[in-house]
Amino acid sequence: MNRRLFLYTGAAVVAAAAGGLAYRRTLSPTDTSDGQTSSRVSAADAEALLWNLKLPDLDGATQRLDQWRGRPVVINFWATWCAPCVKEMPELQSLHEKYPSVQFVGIGIDKVEKMREFVQKIPVSYPLLVMGSDGIDTLRKLGNAAGGLPFTVILQADGGISRKMLGQIQYEDLDRSLQSLST
Repeated sequence: MNRRLFLYTGAAVVAAAAGGLAYRRTLSPTDTSDGQTSSRVSAADAEALLWNLKLPDLDGATQRLDQWRGRPVVINFWATWCAPCVKEMPELQSLHEKYPSVQFVGIGIDKVEKMREFVQKIPVSYPLLVMGSDGIDTLRKLGNAAGGLPFTVILQADGGISRKMLGQIQYEDLDRSLQSLST
């Protein structure tokens, strides 16, 4: 009886480990050596996906991301329930003020009501657009396999993706990236 229990337990452990490894490979983002999340779709497809987005702002007016084509754009995917997202918002606001030639856009993977309440507490002067929970699929298409937040994408003035960052921004790191884009 003990031998049978030992064999079943061993088989269960091996199966769980194999399943966990397969699950991790499916959901975890692939990072390059510089911390950027690599895309699993072509760069051209990811760029087209972003530039073709049409989303409502907090007042319900539809905004097109391509209205900012021709200038560098920082797109920050975030949610009010995401602690690192909330923590980085004042830093993003500060960088927005420091780099007026760079367009910042926040895309909420959230409900409009929650986002409105948030900006009452933590004012943000750049546009906030609402994508809702369906935005997780968009994140995955952009190379963020886990669909994790916050997720920041930097677009060059020519429309190409300069950088993708999964997780809370590091102020100095993003500042350096924006210095090179705004010159």
